Amino acid sequence: MRSSSFYILFIIHLLIHLLPETVNLAFAEDTSNVYIVYLGEKQHKDPILVTDSHHDMLTTLLGSKELALEAMVYSYRHGFSGFAAKITASQAQQLSEHPDVVSVMPNSFYNLQTTRSWDYLRLSAQIPNNLASKSNMGDGIIIGVLDTGIWPESEAFRDEGLGPIPSGWKGFCQSGEQFNAAKHCSKKIIGARWFVDGFLAEIGQAVNLTRLGEFLSARDASGHGTHVSSTAAGADVANVSYNGVGVGTARGGAPRARLAVYKVCWKVRSGLCAAADILKAFDEAIKDGVHVLTLSIGASSLPLYSEVDGRDAIAVGSFHAVAKGIPVVCGAGNDGPSPQTVKNTAPWIITVAASTMDRAFSTQITLGNNKTLQGQSIYTGSGTGGGFTGLYYPADGGANTSSTGVCEGLTLKPSLVAGKVVLCFTTVSSPVVTLIASLLVRAAGGVGLIVSKLQNDITGQCRNFPCAEVDYEIGTQILFYIRSNRNPVVKLSPPTTLIGKETVSAKIAEFSSRGPNTISASILKPDIAAPGVQIIAATSGVDTSAERGFTMMSGTSMATPHIAGIVALLRALHPDWSPAGLRSALTTTAWTSDPYGTPMFAEGDPHKLADPFDYGGGIANPNGASCPGLIYDMDITDYTNYFCAMEYNSSDISRLTGQPIMCPNKTFSILDVNLPSITIPYLRNSTVLSRTVTNVGPTNSIYRVVVEPPTGTLVFVTPPILIFNSHIKKITYQVTVISVHPLIGGYYFGSLIWTDGVHDVRSPIAVRSAMPQIRE
Repeated sequence: MRSSSFYILFIIHLLIHLLPETVNLAFAEDTSNVYIVYLGEKQHKDPILVTDSHHDMLTTLLGSKELALEAMVYSYRHGFSGFAAKITASQAQQLSEHPDVVSVMPNSFYNLQTTRSWDYLRLSAQIPNNLASKSNMGDGIIIGVLDTGIWPESEAFRDEGLGPIPSGWKGFCQSGEQFNAAKHCSKKIIGARWFVDGFLAEIGQAVNLTRLGEFLSARDASGHGTHVSSTAAGADVANVSYNGVGVGTARGGAPRARLAVYKVCWKVRSGLCAAADILKAFDEAIKDGVHVLTLSIGASSLPLYSEVDGRDAIAVGSFHAVAKGIPVVCGAGNDGPSPQTVKNTAPWIITVAASTMDRAFSTQITLGNNKTLQGQSIYTGSGTGGGFTGLYYPADGGANTSSTGVCEGLTLKPSLVAGKVVLCFTTVSSPVVTLIASLLVRAAGGVGLIVSKLQNDITGQCRNFPCAEVDYEIGTQILFYIRSNRNPVVKLSPPTTLIGKETVSAKIAEFSSRGPNTISASILKPDIAAPGVQIIAATSGVDTSAERGFTMMSGTSMATPHIAGIVALLRALHPDWSPAGLRSALTTTAWTSDPYGTPMFAEGDPHKLADPFDYGGGIANPNGASCPGLIYDMDITDYTNYFCAMEYNSSDISRLTGQPIMCPNKTFSILDVNLPSITIPYLRNSTVLSRTVTNVGPTNSIYRVVVEPPTGTLVFVTPPILIFNSHIKKITYQVTVISVHPLIGGYYFGSLIWTDGVHDVRSPIAVRSAMPQIRE
């Protein structure tokens, strides 16, 4: 049996490691020579003149027009100015010294980051006058998706009932491998492009993407982009499930919105996306006329780069999009639960954390003593055949056993396992562990598996084999039963889908990246949370996990399109709101307990009550966001003040914004950035900051302040009452925060709420006392 187990582990090893290693060889042999030359805001309105200026700069560097044309990978000429080119490190250094160049950066890689979720967010057809109905399901809004492409044949992208393509659309569909623009684009998928030049120029043409199962077109080979697109804007598809569980109607948040797809990520490793391709997609999307951009993509590792040095392609591209009035929604990352792991932290980005929702796939585990325990599973076969079968724990296999009972290290003898259900324990937070253990048990002749793991990590990741996941407490009870009976038996029943407040309360997912923000702790990130665990949505037609074209995925990648869909609805309802205003509406109306009023926890070790570094304002409340009362607005001036507060170079700021900027000698306080939150990372004695609110509710309104001060502080607000009328639409107020008894160490949390009796405009507060100054 050792050879059988070894064979399966060997196959798993090949699947997980061999393909990435093959690509690694290409990286090693082809030294990176693609550089992105970022020039900031465009100096010409005519894109042809912008590209000509890029060629002129490259010609001067390389000595001939022919060499410049050969070296050019992309010209960024619509949303901003810059180019990607194949040059040497010394040539890149020469360009970096050019007075018109903001930065020169090596091409880098980014990684990829439902039938119930929209009902959970109260956008159900059973709830009258909700945001979806008020905004006509997002009709007329174009959502741009930067991801792995799309599977156009999916039922989720039907265009029945949709009107003509919005008149402002300037994009197009691009044919390619197994993607015919005339056939596969529609009134739903109105744009489909693919960007691979930066990827191929970086890793070398020797990598055959087609051999890796990719399509050199906008067609999606992995399913990730299709899942994201259908979550944001998919049409209603009835009777969808995953392996028989989670049955319901799958739909997107804005089902009448249109999709513009920009494929920038490719099926290498777990999905790689080149910075040069991402910037080109931003550039084209801005020109095309999208209304919302969503990216379930993040930097591959920390530390993060500053927003003005050009090396963060998402920060740079999103800035130019936001400057043109296009909100950009990005995932916070999947590196939680450790603090300071959040990505996509620029203050103009809407950064999204992932939560669970009120759904569980519960399965009964009945022991031979008639005791019934609960686990989770997504296996919907006949369980263990309807009757009892033997139950076995490998570490109790007798003196000759060599197994430990650890799921990822099972070494099983068929003579001991055949016809039995195996119990194992794991501390590893990965669904792959359950997959590996189930393969090993099946190969040894076992008929079922019970995986005991961290309570926070139970997601029922069993599919094609009878198994259940339980927490350590239940796992230990099962183990005690095994050890107290000579012939222990068990029965695994098929799971039941449970929904509603009587099942489970929402939590912030363990994998969801956490704040504080490592670039500027005063800028609260993430901004908002949305469901991102066990989301059922459309996938690629070549996805082997699919059932009727749908699959289940988890990650901030899945939470992000939920927010993008909500932003699309808000944009349709309030077309004059800025990206910052949309973000403010989401943040200040979010749920800090789940929709049923149950306190929200954050998964991790230890389990704790969630705070703003876990979820920003909270879980998105779409209907509340549609009518927030007040918003905290921001424009280019506010972002410029942020750059100055960060003490960035004035010339870099000028080129980024396209305006001559000279930061004043008196530095603008970063605490005064007009965010819908307050974060004070270093409070020594006291500090004063300001915020400006804009009335978007009834013209004549009176708001009064309610403060919940963080522990160890006093918070005063001046004025405590805000009176709006037809002449006064914006009011600035000041907040004084005083340290009463400094608590050195972590952050403490509170809130500032403006209320008129109808609207509660809530801003989270996070405060950490500074270490006392040591006097010599």
